[in-house]
Amino acid sequence: MHVAETQGNPKPSRAAATPPDRPGLRAVAASVADPVAPAGTAEAPATPPKDARGAAKKAARIILLVTVACLAYHVATDRMVPSSSTGQVAAATAQIAPRVSGQVEAIFATDNQFVSAGERLFSLDPRPYDLSVRIAEVNLEQARQAVAASGTSLEATQAQVDQARTNLSATQIAYDRTAELHSRGLTSQAGMDAAEAQLASASAGLAAAEAGYRSATEGAGDAGDANVKVLAAQVQLEQALLNREFATVTAPSDGYVTNLKLSAGQYLNAGAPALTFISSERPWVMADFRENQLAHVEPGKDVALVFDGQPGQIVKGRVQGVAWGIDPGRMSANGLPQNQSSTRWFEPARSIPVRIEIVDDIAPTMRVGSKVNALIYATSDNPVAWLASGMQRIGALFSYLY
Repeated sequence: MHVAETQGNPKPSRAAATPPDRPGLRAVAASVADPVAPAGTAEAPATPPKDARGAAKKAARIILLVTVACLAYHVATDRMVPSSSTGQVAAATAQIAPRVSGQVEAIFATDNQFVSAGERLFSLDPRPYDLSVRIAEVNLEQARQAVAASGTSLEATQAQVDQARTNLSATQIAYDRTAELHSRGLTSQAGMDAAEAQLASASAGLAAAEAGYRSATEGAGDAGDANVKVLAAQVQLEQALLNREFATVTAPSDGYVTNLKLSAGQYLNAGAPALTFISSERPWVMADFRENQLAHVEPGKDVALVFDGQPGQIVKGRVQGVAWGIDPGRMSANGLPQNQSSTRWFEPARSIPVRIEIVDDIAPTMRVGSKVNALIYATSDNPVAWLASGMQRIGALFSYLY
């Protein structure tokens, strides 16, 4: 009976006999119970949580808002407070060249030296010009002597005229006497004819003497230094003296000598630049602005300037003027303008130079060509201008770094 009872009861399974507190066996049982996925079947992607999708949308909105705000700020500043980082310091600059040709004898200035107005820069060999002065002086003396000789000749010619007039007068008296005797029948016709011939000869002699006097007068001209020949000789002398003065080149005003390219013994042609002169007068700023930034830019508008040579400082300026034209670089062929080919989808606006006066004092060591950031207050007292001014002040501090 014990046997039958044993056979009638079902045999307990291993899973049922496994204690519940053994995780390793539970995992094995779970793997046996779950069906095995068929080969080649990919697992389904996990669906991202709702919180992650909400964060991505929020970030996209923020990026879009920031982009729109930056674009709006860019357009607003171009209209209200346009700025340019292409400005540079400019000053009155001239290339100094001699007005005459010659060999460099002495150099009195050094490169990058400050000089005063009228101070000597360099000089050419003066000997050729001294010789020209002496020649001109000799020519002037010769002209004066020639005028004096012409005066003496003129006096001799005047004496000949007076003599011819006296001869004519005497001949006229003799003719009148002969004519009276001929009318009384006291002289022959031959005597009368001879008297007429003598009178005609005396008249012709006076006419010749007067013509010679007029010719001598025209040839002699005015007397003394008023004579045209003397005046011409005086002009030549003045030109020679001026050339000798030009042999020494001086500074046109107070300023600085730079790019000095001279050496003693070097031959210079008239008009060939020998050095560059920069005036010490107050410089100005030239900055290029895009055309679409100049809608409200007018002379007299205030400008804030930041010089790389004066980091952290903002200098006050004022718009002096906007250029009325630029050279777009258009070429021509056979008298006709050529089209400017471009491969860009959007042609950028052209840049127009703006001249800016520096109102505040700047460092005396500021060099011509130094970089300047210019901010023009086309419209002031508005949040855009305040923000642009703050950004420029922050940028001025970065000038210490770059």
